[in-house]
Amino acid sequence: MQADPLAAVAALPGVDEAVERSRVAVDRLRGHKVLRSRSAQVTAESALRGARASAALAGADWPLEELRRRTDLGDEPGAAAVRGALRISGELSELLPVLRQAPAQALTRMHLLAAAGTADSTGIGRPRLAGEKVEAEPAMPQPPVDAQEAAARLTALTGVLASSSKAPALVVASIAHAELLSIAAFGWGDGLIARALFRLLLVDRGLDPNSLAVPEVGWVELGLPAYREALAAYAQGTAAGIAEWITACAQALELGAQESMAVCEALMRG
Repeated sequence: MQADPLAAVAALPGVDEAVERSRVAVDRLRGHKVLRSRSAQVTAESALRGARASAALAGADWPLEELRRRTDLGDEPGAAAVRGALRISGELSELLPVLRQAPAQALTRMHLLAAAGTADSTGIGRPRLAGEKVEAEPAMPQPPVDAQEAAARLTALTGVLASSSKAPALVVASIAHAELLSIAAFGWGDGLIARALFRLLLVDRGLDPNSLAVPEVGWVELGLPAYREALAAYAQGTAAGIAEWITACAQALELGAQESMAVCEALMRG
């Protein structure tokens, strides 16, 4: 019988409660009556808000209204991260079938989207090699793991994602998010990819099939120190640390569901 490592993670103390709280929050959002006729509009707004928040967590905190009005993001500081986040967000629906068939290929495509147009294009679309620079996000552990370990853990992660698991969607998404973010597998844009993968796995595993919630905004609301501390707890590799990380992811998702509930209410008011 094939092992199911994520099922063991789901059994850690406190994880079941975190899973249930996030499920209730997302189900409440999915039940909002405005979604009967305007679900696509809420999904589109969630994607935009998520991309903006993901870029902010990467250090490019641009106002939401600026992203609405601008067609050319220019070359000012942070523009590359904003463009990358928007590109990934815009292709999530196309990435979903790729993720289901070939997770490694999906991550490669996400890195191509994230890093296109950056100054150094030699490593785009592949894991970083020994000696290549890592442009770490503020939340990432320092120093990063070496390239060989990063490649091995990336291979292990894609193998886990390619196999079936009885673990809840939140657990699968949280572990994938933490692994990509903590190992800096690509060396640029890893946080953008990690947060997009978290969202995509919630869709794939049925928790948020229409991608309505905005977990990226949830992380912004929790704050960068909390994000950093939760990831550091995960990196310890202990049962308590991993459970702490998943609980934090659940909190971010709950806040992200509240964000979209507010969007729904605004649409109701006209």
